[in-house]
Amino acid sequence: MEQLSSRQVYANNWMTVREDAIRRDDGSPGLYGVVDKPDYALVIPYRDGRFHLVEQFRYPLGIRRWEFPQGTAPDRADVEPAELAARELREETGLAASELVEIGRLDVAPGLSSQRGRVFVATGLTPGEPHREHEEQDMRAAWFERAKFEAMITAGEITDAQSVAAYAQLQLWEKRAPTS
Repeated sequence: MEQLSSRQVYANNWMTVREDAIRRDDGSPGLYGVVDKPDYALVIPYRDGRFHLVEQFRYPLGIRRWEFPQGTAPDRADVEPAELAARELREETGLAASELVEIGRLDVAPGLSSQRGRVFVATGLTPGEPHREHEEQDMRAAWFERAKFEAMITAGEITDAQSVAAYAQLQLWEKRAPTS
């Protein structure tokens, strides 16, 4: 596939949207709409068999949703992944982690977005005050036992695809992690 042209059709502080004219391998023309967003970090805060989740109103869905803390740097900045993970954890929950381990990567919606994510497990957690962005002022945070977390997924209370996929990555990571 060959890109013939590209034009930006929209931009704000969080994303740009572009339209790319392409030529497929068979020579036929095509068009792609692409949402470009900076890479994000998702953090799984874990302590004593419990996860720390955040709940916020997700405007495009029109509902509140529980999920793992996650996000991008302001103004589409490029930030080192572990630094971004620590920043998001602190910002959304107030927690600071003594250990942050990257366990996987996620592609949000590869058919329409260039955004990619990195998944981290945060342990050795110290509480503090969150420093949420203006859009996150209605955010709530709470600890959930693993069994409750799984029940929330099953009941459709946790539907954030990145959180569910990150949990699957956590389970696989736990299987291959050395035990003490």
